[in-house]
Amino acid sequence: MPAKIRLARHGKKKAPYYHIVVADGRAPRDGKYIERIGTYNPITNPAVIDIDFDKALGWLNNGAVPTDTCRAILSYTGVYMKKHLLEGVKKGAFDEATANTRFEEWKLQKLSKIQDKKNRLSKDKATQLKERNEEEAKVKETRAQAIAKKLADAAAKQRAATEEATAEAAATETAPAEATATEAPKATVTDANQPEA
Repeated sequence: MPAKIRLARHGKKKAPYYHIVVADGRAPRDGKYIERIGTYNPITNPAVIDIDFDKALGWLNNGAVPTDTCRAILSYTGVYMKKHLLEGVKKGAFDEATANTRFEEWKLQKLSKIQDKKNRLSKDKATQLKERNEEEAKVKETRAQAIAKKLADAAAKQRAATEEATAEAAATETAPAEATATEAPKATVTDANQPEA
């Protein structure tokens, strides 16, 4: 059975991290392997792929069969493009210098696409953060207005209560004065009506 280029899972639960390995086709997924040729982290955006280009190309040329995911990873990193160009050189379609220049052009285009994606993602993240900050500012402002209104209502109620209390106090002060004023003439009248002893 030919050697396979496959992923060996590592990392925590719900946070996978893969090693790209060359293993016997009969070996278990995370079991024994012949050689580790790279790593793959799918959690980040864009995914981080670190691969030993020459080793991967050598294994492909020696007949190692990649799994579907590894084929996509090798294609993304340009290993398959290089293999394709080297086969063109073997067939005599073009020379090795032309193959190298074509590969460098492809690599520059790929790197620019990756950089554009990173820039777009960072820009989107910045706009999302700005929108979130604006929404939080609006919520904060509405809360501040609600609190200010509540405090104003409480102050108005307290002011009304104090005015009512002062009005009652003034009413109670004027009521005894009137009562004493009416009682005093009665007392003098009663004193005048009493016989002298």
